[in-house]
Amino acid sequence: MSKNFTKKIIVLAAATLSLGIQQLQAQTSTDEISDQPKNIVKWNVAALITKSYSFQYERAVSNNIAVAIGYRNMPKSSIPFKSTINDAVDDAQTERTIDNFKTSNFAITPEVRFYVGKKGVFQGFYLAPYVSYAKYKGEGPFQFDIPQLNRTETMFFKGDINTYTAGLKIGAQWKLSRLVYLDWWIIGPNYGSAKGDLYSQRNSSIVEQAVIKQQIDNLIDDLPLIKATSQVDANGANIHIKGPWAGARAGLNVGFRF
Repeated sequence: MSKNFTKKIIVLAAATLSLGIQQLQAQTSTDEISDQPKNIVKWNVAALITKSYSFQYERAVSNNIAVAIGYRNMPKSSIPFKSTINDAVDDAQTERTIDNFKTSNFAITPEVRFYVGKKGVFQGFYLAPYVSYAKYKGEGPFQFDIPQLNRTETMFFKGDINTYTAGLKIGAQWKLSRLVYLDWWIIGPNYGSAKGDLYSQRNSSIVEQAVIKQQIDNLIDDLPLIKATSQVDANGANIHIKGPWAGARAGLNVGFRF
């Protein structure tokens, strides 16, 4: 995907959100919202599988429309589902790097929800265009072999990646009791762009630089869903990530209406 296409996707989603907000503002003045509480706070319990804490606040603004904002945080830990990732790469050096890599992230995600059923806001199926900003941090050792010198060396990389994505979520929400709700994020594919750097400082000879460059390139070529390039000089190495970024939102939330 081209850089211009990525920008168009993000601009389109932002425009959809903007139009949705304008529409809900207009409807708020003409539609009578129920006298029931207009807010729900939710905890995405399914996010614990990915070692994350995810919460969302939703507010009704008309009979069928709500706005929401989500926050996700994953404290520093090993990569989620690393065994699955290792099965996909089939390379001992890459597997070793993934096993020892630590990462953390947070994300902020606003959305507009359009409830399509007859029960109105907070109940039934909904469509929710959204945009999201996320920041990922990572650090870990990278071992490389120097056959010419018959030894193995280790470099320590750290850095962060910023992502900007947009998407459309399909979900359903049910009223379990007067104030308790269950919100199922069925699927929410997103697409956008990512940019960031992982870097390491190390004094290296010309021979070592060539070896490091080759083995880093082998590593990043094996990683799925990431487009990266590397630069290596006498003072260290840098892995630069810039390009498309794709993902999906899913979850199961328990909410309290107030």
